[in-house]
Amino acid sequence: MGGSDDGYLDASTCAGCHQQIHDTYQHTGMARSFYRPRPELMVEDFAQANTYHHKPSESHYTMIARNGEYFQRRHQLDSSGNETNVVEQKIDFVIGSGNHARSYLHLDGHGKLTQMPLGWYSENGGYWAMSPGYDQPRHKEFGREISFDCMACHNSYPEMAPGKDHAGRDPRYPGRLAEGIDCQRCHGPGRAHVEAVGRGASEAEIRDAIVNPAGLSVDRQVELCMQCHLETTSRRLPYALLRAGRGAFSFRPGEPLADYILHFRHAPGQGPEDHFEIAHAAYRLRKSACFEQTQGLPAGQALTCTSCHDPHDIPRGEEAVRRYVDVCNGCHQPALAGLVAAGKHTNSANCLDCHMPKRRTDDVVHVVMTDHYIQRRKPARDLLAPIRETTDTPETAYHGEVMPYYPPRLDGPQDELYLALAQVNQESNLRAGIPRLERAIEKHRPESGEFYFQLAEAYWKSGETGKSLPLYEQAIERAPNHQAALRNFALALSSDGQDVRAIEVLERALAVEPDDAKALNNLGEVYLQQNSPQRALETLRKAIRIDPNLPEAHSNLASALSRMGEPAGAIAAAREAIRIQPDYEAAHNNLANLLAAAGQIDEAAEHYQQALRLNPNHAEAHHNFAGLLADQQKFGEAESHLHEALRLSPGLAGAHNNLGNLLARRGALEEALQHFRAAVRADENLAEARFNLGTALGFQNHHQEAAEQFTVALRLNPQYQEARLNLGFALAAQGDLAGARRQFEQVAREGDERLREAAGHALRQIDTP
Repeated sequence: MGGSDDGYLDASTCAGCHQQIHDTYQHTGMARSFYRPRPELMVEDFAQANTYHHKPSESHYTMIARNGEYFQRRHQLDSSGNETNVVEQKIDFVIGSGNHARSYLHLDGHGKLTQMPLGWYSENGGYWAMSPGYDQPRHKEFGREISFDCMACHNSYPEMAPGKDHAGRDPRYPGRLAEGIDCQRCHGPGRAHVEAVGRGASEAEIRDAIVNPAGLSVDRQVELCMQCHLETTSRRLPYALLRAGRGAFSFRPGEPLADYILHFRHAPGQGPEDHFEIAHAAYRLRKSACFEQTQGLPAGQALTCTSCHDPHDIPRGEEAVRRYVDVCNGCHQPALAGLVAAGKHTNSANCLDCHMPKRRTDDVVHVVMTDHYIQRRKPARDLLAPIRETTDTPETAYHGEVMPYYPPRLDGPQDELYLALAQVNQESNLRAGIPRLERAIEKHRPESGEFYFQLAEAYWKSGETGKSLPLYEQAIERAPNHQAALRNFALALSSDGQDVRAIEVLERALAVEPDDAKALNNLGEVYLQQNSPQRALETLRKAIRIDPNLPEAHSNLASALSRMGEPAGAIAAAREAIRIQPDYEAAHNNLANLLAAAGQIDEAAEHYQQALRLNPNHAEAHHNFAGLLADQQKFGEAESHLHEALRLSPGLAGAHNNLGNLLARRGALEEALQHFRAAVRADENLAEARFNLGTALGFQNHHQEAAEQFTVALRLNPQYQEARLNLGFALAAQGDLAGARRQFEQVAREGDERLREAAGHALRQIDTP
């Protein structure tokens, strides 16, 4: 298999010369880390104990075996108890050996690999529960993409064109995927080795053509394991950053790990205390005195991963305990015998139970593993007790300095770039990190576009769009194929009102990757903002053909169809967005708007309420629900929702305007005026707010200012005949009867029946002495 470089081959070739090692290795967890589902590999019950109800998201899951294939199905129940939001996907790959856990993956026709919500855990004989990160009321459902760094540790390198695994590229796997971590992850690409054997090369040449980890230095040996087992935390930090120019699948055994990736940690004394995670083996081992005190010793004397673990043959049960205890005794037996004789140590033959106890992992809460932190005393609490899954929110995530971990110091020529980048990459230290990264870029002028992209992202996340735009541009100049930079640059341009440039940038993104459904969805959204629903429709349908499971594209398609005068199609598209992602609050809000317009009031109210249950801070949903409530004459509730909408989004012009109307209706004219003025400040082109402000001013006999507002409303919408009628009244009140007559006469010609009648009455009033 090949990553960004070639030299890899099908690892089954190795069995020809190394049959015994090959056979024992097949039973290790690494060899069984990734595979296509086959009956002989599946220990889970897909027939009887095959359902699971996830109460936080009110989702029901069923695992299905059908005609030799495997599927995962999800449904919810509506208020009548009928199934709704049904999704069924084929399981194309299993990730995880099953020693502790398994998750299930689906591969679409464009190489996108996504994780499924329900997983399987081996504890207590095996059971179904949510996959890691899914045990929350809201999660990614079937849409969580398998990233390059996930694949890089759970499998051998995939077949991939050069450059496709670099920063900014979407994780796609269009070529052949290996099944399991193979020999080449530790021994390096094997083709040259096999070819040397094939041409009858000398034994020395054959050996030199492959990496033998036993011949590496202690540090390089340990780094073979640390490439995957050194995760300092799976929570937001970041824990590691790739070196510029390195692909995710470019690490080669024998090279310094820091030439490929840099690892980071929380500041000392900060972050979670005694946190224990599923990928913590090397990180926890490195905290141990046994490890620290043997570093610098020759191979064979220093404590490394292979001091205990033979990667080719992992023992189980009592055999494993005996092997590991023998390693402990190799150093500690004399001292231990003295302590036992003195009554200062138990006579137990198992060191592991106290000094390397099994613990429940904090990030994968259904898994129990050995803690590789060798401690003098076992923590005084129940290490196997059930725990609840927690995920970071902006409020609970770590906010502080991000420190180097491995290597422990970053003092290379450009390493201050990476340390500054670590501060902003996942927003741990955003405020302090932005100026640090800016100074580092100014000083070093890096060639890699990733530094400029990350600084642009940091400014964007901080709400400084203007500062982000030139940085996105610089990122793309240096990395023209950086899909994330192209898409996000376009989003920033669009939010800045530069829709034409946004379209140009998205077209560049699609030239790089024509099957980029996200870019097509973004392009469709910009066309909607430009009021080009037909172009939006065509673009969004193309996005959906490429990725039918992209909920945003279906929701935007609903908006396009609505503007094209196809309400039934629009409602169906919005329902499809919700079927795919039931907790997509924007789609619930969109569907509620469409249902309300179609007169389906009760269901519309249900979807507004669902949008607000999912996100109580959804200002637009509060605003729109208020409109529905007002139409039902539930004015008090409507006012309440409008006040909440404005608390969340003080610049929401429509909410100010509608709240002004409700206040005026109940006689609170002064307060209504304040909201009409706020609406006009927020959107000077909102003709309805101009009309309402003018009307309120007229009631207060401010006729000149009222006339000014009606005039602006008519400039914005020349067909606004009600504004023209009121302008006539304002002019008449100021004594400009000729001007008033002109306005009334035009309304009498062009207005509807009600307005024509009012204009005729006004003209008769003018003509009456």
